Amino acid sequence: MSTVEVYARPRVVNDMSDCLFYHTIDLPRYGTVEGLFDLRAGVRDYLGGIELAGRRVLEIGTANGYLCFHMEECGAEVVAYDLTDGHTWDFVPFARRREPAAQEEHRANTRKLNNAWWLAHGLRQSRARVVYGTVYDVPATIGPVDVTTFGCVLLHVRDPFLALARGAALAQERVVVTEVLGGVPRRLMRLFAPEAIRRLAPWWRVVPALAAPLAPSSPVFVPDAHRPGPTPTWWRLGPRCIRRFLALLDFEQERVTYHFQREASGVVPMYTLVARRRR
Repeated sequence: MSTVEVYARPRVVNDMSDCLFYHTIDLPRYGTVEGLFDLRAGVRDYLGGIELAGRRVLEIGTANGYLCFHMEECGAEVVAYDLTDGHTWDFVPFARRREPAAQEEHRANTRKLNNAWWLAHGLRQSRARVVYGTVYDVPATIGPVDVTTFGCVLLHVRDPFLALARGAALAQERVVVTEVLGGVPRRLMRLFAPEAIRRLAPWWRVVPALAAPLAPSSPVFVPDAHRPGPTPTWWRLGPRCIRRFLALLDFEQERVTYHFQREASGVVPMYTLVARRRR
C-alpha cells in the first residue's frame, strides 16, 4: 500500500440526521452540536498541555473529530485514525448474548460517527486526513509523526498494550495518553455541577492527584461474568500502569496532569500522561 492510498477518500456529508457526535463541537451553520462529552473548556489539560504548532499528530480514536480539528487549529498537521462500520468492535464476551444486535448497533453508530467527522471536516474547511483501521493494525505507511495521542481509547480495547505499541511506533517525540481516573467515586462527582467544578477547579485538581497513587500499577480487569451488562469497558488503567507500558516501548514519562471533563451526567476525573521517546 502506498502512502497516498492509506488515506480515506474525501467524503461529502450534508445530512446532520445521519451523524452521531461523541464530543460536543462548534460548527459553522449549526452552532454548538452537543455530544456525550464536552471537552472544550478543558481541552488543553486533556491533551497534556503539549505544543502543537508545527507538529505532525496521529490521533487514535478520532470519533467525530473535535480533538482533531482543535489540534489543527492550534497549528498541527493531523492524521485521524478510527474504525469504520466494516470493522468489529472488541466486545466483552458476555455481550454475545446480544451480539447480533450489538454488532448492528455498533456498525450504525460507527457509520454515523464517520459521517459526523466528514460533515465537520467540510464545514470547518479542514485539511486533516483520516485513515481507517483497527488499533491493532495502524499502518506504517502513515509515516513518522511527532506525537501520537490516545484519548480514552485504551480502556475500550481487549489488548491495550498492543494498541499502545502500534500507535506509539510512529511517534518520534511524544505519546499522550488520556484515561479516566479510577478511585474518585462517581457519586461524589455527581454532587457537583460543572459550573461549581469550574469555580473550584484549582482546589479540585487535588482530588484526582491524591487518588492517583492509590491506583494499581497493573491493569484492572473490569468485566464481571456474574454482573453482565452492556459495558464497552475492559480495563481501568492508572497512570503508573501506563508509565510501565510506555517504558517498555522506549518512552519515559515527562509529566502527568489531572483534570475533570464534562459529560452529560456531570463530570469525570481524568489524567493525561505525556511521555517522551528516549534518545
